[in-house]
Amino acid sequence: MILRPLLLLLLLSTFAVAKSPPNIVVVLIDDMGWGDFSCFGNKEATTPHIDRLASEGLRFRQFYVNSPICSPSRCALTTGQYPQRWKITSFLENRAANERRGMAQWLDPKAPVLARSLQKKGYATGHFGKWHLGGQRDVDDAPAITDYGFDRSLTNFEGMGPKLLPLTLKPGDKEPGKIWQDAERLGEPVTWMLRSEITGGFVDAAIPFIDAAVKEKKPFYINLWPDDVHSPFWPPVESWKKGKRPQYLAVLENMDRQLGKLFDHLRTTPELRDNTVVLICSDNGPEPGAGSAGPFRGSKGTLLEGGIRSPLIVWAPGWIAADKNGSLNDRSVFAAFDLAPSLLKLANADAPEGVAFDGEDVSETLLGKSEASRKAPVFWRRPPDRKVAGEPARRQPDLAVREGNWKLLCDYDGSQSQLYDLAADPAEGTDLAGKQPEIVARLSKAAVEWHGSLPADQGPALGAQKRPKAGR
Repeated sequence: MILRPLLLLLLLSTFAVAKSPPNIVVVLIDDMGWGDFSCFGNKEATTPHIDRLASEGLRFRQFYVNSPICSPSRCALTTGQYPQRWKITSFLENRAANERRGMAQWLDPKAPVLARSLQKKGYATGHFGKWHLGGQRDVDDAPAITDYGFDRSLTNFEGMGPKLLPLTLKPGDKEPGKIWQDAERLGEPVTWMLRSEITGGFVDAAIPFIDAAVKEKKPFYINLWPDDVHSPFWPPVESWKKGKRPQYLAVLENMDRQLGKLFDHLRTTPELRDNTVVLICSDNGPEPGAGSAGPFRGSKGTLLEGGIRSPLIVWAPGWIAADKNGSLNDRSVFAAFDLAPSLLKLANADAPEGVAFDGEDVSETLLGKSEASRKAPVFWRRPPDRKVAGEPARRQPDLAVREGNWKLLCDYDGSQSQLYDLAADPAEGTDLAGKQPEIVARLSKAAVEWHGSLPADQGPALGAQKRPKAGR
């Protein structure tokens, strides 16, 4: 059989595109709940630009982050390893607070950062947005973001390097105010802009970086990590609302609008559309009273599903089969630390020599070619300063593990176990620990052993402190 020249050329072109390393964009939203995208069930606000990506790609229902709080969650995504390995177990704060909690002051530059591995593969690498892995408050001697394998960075007040800092404006103000002025010393140049437009500022910096990479015929890896939707909430003056939840939703919709410029650029640029992979998720569960965890119990800072389960959208028109567009994967269980080895596989890039990832390659699942879950269980340790969390304040379990459909929570010594069958009870409403003693014994033993295998923090000491009085 002799193929017509035009058909042969088309087949060869398609094969070449499929084998080219993909461009990668990771959008990590701050403090957003599982149920806050309208394509994940939000009826109070709309996120049309993100929803369109979902309609052209895949949604994942059982995706987790590796901590219910900011810095360790970002560490896991960045390194492909449990954040406890790098002693980043709660949000990085001032020097004394980090020491009090038994934490590092910043992510060790020797960590196996995804960007560095891709940079060695020939990728242009850029970080645009919140970092929060070192360089904030009085920790002004942290490494620059570019020391972690990024060619360029632009961040906020929680990272070392050039930055965008927020001007605040509310109805009735004659002039905008400034917050985080002392962050100017953490990197220059500094641009001050309205807090309500900073996501757009990061987008406006990322797009020229992307275009330069295209011109140089280099694949690119971009972190686009907005400050949104973290409190305090500063929507545009014309969208100002009263009440915590309405304010949050106004910020959410405004963030979606600003991200839309980036998504439209990727979609409408021929060199980008068919060879770019976009992933969108949150770093942890929602702040109580602001975001929504959908059907799940718990919030930011807790090891309940609402604190650690995140929406995930993957958009990759040239890599995902067209018949998968708009589909929901509600079977595959994996976590943020699985993304690093998976993206390295897609890029045909090597992991750092001698590094053992805790994450697993789930690249086939990300592209809709499989519904496989990661093979090993996922473990969590609570932030050391979050023994008491949630509304109303309650004492939290110290450890958690997800294996198959089972989710176990317990204290550091394996006591106070709770067991849930998430297939039947995703809201964690019926504790089965008393009915399944063998499963409790096995999973609590595994959680305690995992906990003991990693560097300790001050969680036990801080957890032993007296519970605050109600209302404090």
